[in-house]
Amino acid sequence: MGEVSVTRSTERSAALFERAQRALVDGVSSPSRGPLNYHPHPLYMARGSGGRMTDVDGNEYVDLMLAFGALIHGHAHPRLVDAMQRAVADGALTATASEVEVEVAERISAVHPSAERVRFANTGTEACMAALRLVRGYTGRSKIVKFEGHYHGWADAYSLRSNMPGGPDVDSLGIPAGALADTLVVPWNDADAVEQALDANRGEVAAIVTEPVMANLGVIPPVDGYLTTLRELADAHGALLYVDETVTGFRLGAGGACGRFGVRADLVTFGKALGAGFPVAAIAGRADVMDALAGGAVLHYGTQNANPALLAVVRESLALLDAPAYADLERLADTLVAGLRDALAGENVLVQYVGPMLQVYFTDGETDAIRSYRDFGAHVDRDRFNSFVHALFDEGVYTSPSPALHSVLCTAHTDEDVERVVTAARAAAARI
Repeated sequence: MGEVSVTRSTERSAALFERAQRALVDGVSSPSRGPLNYHPHPLYMARGSGGRMTDVDGNEYVDLMLAFGALIHGHAHPRLVDAMQRAVADGALTATASEVEVEVAERISAVHPSAERVRFANTGTEACMAALRLVRGYTGRSKIVKFEGHYHGWADAYSLRSNMPGGPDVDSLGIPAGALADTLVVPWNDADAVEQALDANRGEVAAIVTEPVMANLGVIPPVDGYLTTLRELADAHGALLYVDETVTGFRLGAGGACGRFGVRADLVTFGKALGAGFPVAAIAGRADVMDALAGGAVLHYGTQNANPALLAVVRESLALLDAPAYADLERLADTLVAGLRDALAGENVLVQYVGPMLQVYFTDGETDAIRSYRDFGAHVDRDRFNSFVHALFDEGVYTSPSPALHSVLCTAHTDEDVERVVTAARAAAARI
C-alpha cells in the first residue's frame, strides 16, 4: 500500500464555497455539511465509487460517512445502478399502486421481527412524524416519553433535546412551547427514570420513543437488558414501544436492532440504509397499530410514497444484504475498531461500536464509556475530534467532523480500506 500524502490542494472546494455562500444559506443545504463542522470550507465531492469518494480537486478518500449511513452498499453499486436505469426507463413516478411496493413490503415483513404491516414514506423525518401521529391516534393519548439526545428528525414534538435543571434544551428556534408540552424527556440507559415518568403520567403516555442504539451522539449502545425493560414498562402502562430504526434498520442485520437485541416493538421506522442512497423510508409494525392508518383515519398522504423506480433499487439492495454480507461487515468492523484502539492508545480515546457503526471519542480521561447525553456533554472533547477528522482528510479518509455523528462501513469496503483508515488515524493523532 502506497504512502498517503498529507499535501493536497482543495483550491476548487474553496472557490466553490465562496461562490455557494452567495446562493445558499451557509453555502450548503444542510447545516451539518457547512461551516458548523467544516473549516475553512467544506470539501466538495465530485463522485463516489464503492467505498471511496473523490473531491473536485481530485483527492480520493475512504468514505466512512457514506451519506450519514444511507449507502449500505457504497457508491454506485453496479447492480443498483442497473436497477435504477431499468426502472426509470419505465417511468420515474406513477403515484399509483405498483407490484414492486408489494414485493418490497413483503420482504421487509419477512426479515424484520416487528414489521407485520408496512407503509412507505420518503425520509426518516417524515416517517417519524407519521409514527408520532399514529401512536397518538391509535392510543387516544397525547404524551410521549423520549430520551435525552435522541434524534427522530426535526419535527417540533421531537425537538426537546433535554430538560435538565437550568431549562429545556431545544433543537431549534421557532418551536412554540405548546408543541413540546406533551414530550417527556428522560436520560437514556436509565430505566428508573422511564418508570418514574410513566408513573407520574399514568394513562396519558401514548408511546416510549427510542433509538435502539443512540446514534446521534456517536454510538451509544443500550446497557444489557435495557430495551427489554422498556418493552416491559410499555406493556405495564398500556403504552406502545416505538423503536426508531432510521439509522440501525438494515445495517445491524436483516432484522435491524430489534432482531439483534431481541426486542419486540409495536412500531418501527426505517430510512437511510433502506433506500441505499435514495429517499425511501417506511413505517412498520403490529398489524392492528398500523391499520389505524387505513382509509386515512390517521392521515398520511404522499405523492412520492412508494416511488416504483426507487423501490426497484431497494428490492435489489435487500437482495444483496444476505447473511454473508452482514458477516463480512461485522468482521471488517471488528478489525477496524481493534486497529483504531491500537493506533489511538494513550490518547484518552474511546472507540465505541455496534456492528458496522462506530465512533471515536476523545475524552477527558474521566470515564470508561459514554453511556448517555450527559456523559457526552461532560467528557467528550468536541474540538479535538474536529481537529482529528480534519487531519484525517489530509490522510485520505472522510467522515463527519462532528463527534455527535458517527462512522459506518459498507459492503463495498475492503480490508485495504480498513488498513488505510488505521494508518491514517495513527498519523492524524500524531499531528494533533
